[in-house]
Amino acid sequence: LQILLKGELQVSDKERHTQLEQMFRDIATIVADKCVNPETKRPYTVILIERAMKDIHYSVKPHKSTKQQALEVIRQLKETMQIERAHMRLRFILPAKEGKKLKEKLKPLIKVIENEDFHEQLEIVCLIDPGCFREIDELIRSETKGKGTLEVLSLKDVEEGDEKLE
Repeated sequence: LQILLKGELQVSDKERHTQLEQMFRDIATIVADKCVNPETKRPYTVILIERAMKDIHYSVKPHKSTKQQALEVIRQLKETMQIERAHMRLRFILPAKEGKKLKEKLKPLIKVIENEDFHEQLEIVCLIDPGCFREIDELIRSETKGKGTLEVLSLKDVEEGDEKLE
């Protein structure tokens, strides 16, 4: 009873090694999912990310979540290779009277405005850095008191298809 209450589970070397390898692969998969090459806007492969992680000698921390570690890896990889979080595509629909002043507050958070339409209300389709999403969402909710809407069109903006060489 004492052992069951206060004892610790012994994990063999092989089990621990397999678990860390699995976490390493999971982290690489998350990074490959969330990031693109900023020049071509194309996603990186998991194998390429794994190789880059080995090159920077990244060691997995078994007690930290894989998502937290993936964000840490992205920061470290930026120093050695061209890598960037894929932008999110959003659509805001804002009431006319709050639209103009809210647009000025949103401008620093937006990377690229793709489409802007102003009739009865202001409609903007844009690309943002995923790190700014929560801030933008809170800003729209507080300023429009629930009248403005924010719609996620795509979680990551990447180029698909084959690249043509001439």
